[in-house]
Amino acid sequence: MAGIRILVVDDHAVIRNGLKKVLMVNRDLEAVGEATDGAEAVEMVCLCQPDVILMDLMMPEMDGIAATREIRRKHPSAQVVVLTSFSEPSLVRGALQAGAIGYLQKNVTAAELGNAIRSAHAGRMTLCPEALQALAS
Repeated sequence: MAGIRILVVDDHAVIRNGLKKVLMVNRDLEAVGEATDGAEAVEMVCLCQPDVILMDLMMPEMDGIAATREIRRKHPSAQVVVLTSFSEPSLVRGALQAGAIGYLQKNVTAAELGNAIRSAHAGRMTLCPEALQALAS
């Protein structure tokens, strides 16, 4: 079985490297590329053809919400899971309106991250408790 192809997008190298290591322990998940900002992410989706994009929100050049909107417009089959430190209601709503299928905080466990990626690939939404609370407020 071919693995789920994942693009890791974050402006911090240590986060990108850590995420790739977490993905490596799952046989069904494969990191196929990385990007340091939203503009680079849009380019990398064309090159890497990922199934799922792990997207940070706060980045230079183009933020994660704008990148998500552009990626979903150009590549509607690619699913975006936001992975961020922020849970402000405006960011949660903005990410979901842009087309993200998941919203997780960076304190997520490796197992939770893997499950969210698999859910996104299957077309199912995953929201962390903080995102649900932000939407309810």
